[in-house]
Amino acid sequence: MKTVSLSGSPRANVGKKDAAALRANGQVPCVLYGGGEQIHFSADIRHFKNIIYTPDTNLVDITVDGKTYRSVLQEAQFHRITDNLIHADFLRVVEDKPVTVKLPVKTTGQAEGVKAGGKLTVKLRKVKVRGLVSKLPESIDLNVEKLAIGKSISAGDINIDGITLLHPKNISVVSVNTTRAAVEETPAAGAAPAAAAPAAAAPAAAAKPAAAAKPATAAKK
Repeated sequence: MKTVSLSGSPRANVGKKDAAALRANGQVPCVLYGGGEQIHFSADIRHFKNIIYTPDTNLVDITVDGKTYRSVLQEAQFHRITDNLIHADFLRVVEDKPVTVKLPVKTTGQAEGVKAGGKLTVKLRKVKVRGLVSKLPESIDLNVEKLAIGKSISAGDINIDGITLLHPKNISVVSVNTTRAAVEETPAAGAAPAAAAPAAAAPAAAAKPAAAAKPATAAKK
């Protein structure tokens, strides 16, 4: 996993008023757990770009009072109206202890089902996993080339050394769904062939013969 840095300032007070004042000045109240202690600090909201406002999952080196702690983001809270970040919790990383994180799902290749007119759907953009930091990849890469229409890759199909997926095995992660185009191009099995074109219309009935002309009346002498 990649590592990004975050510089924080220790918080002297941890009450609601102090938190509100920090947010008004563009700071985010944060807590670092783990290692037998809790560190309350604040950080500039602009420095969360590569921590929260990114599809990637990164390790975070947090520096507070001259000390640096390796961590992972555990939870982020947002304002219900403005959607601004208002709080962040981090967990200190210890090399020999597993951690739980969410890793992004990425696909490689073009699925057979897509070539046949289906649509590839990534149902889980991120999956929750648990493992040692040294074992955590940057993303969960899935090769979808052999996926036909109606087929999927489930959590139980994903095996990565040293990593445990924290999802039910039958939950679908990626699938190829049928589209209208695929249905139109693939007739149902056993369907009757299209009816033959109707026979040409029978020729019009022969015209009735014209009525015989009456013989002319002989002229009187």
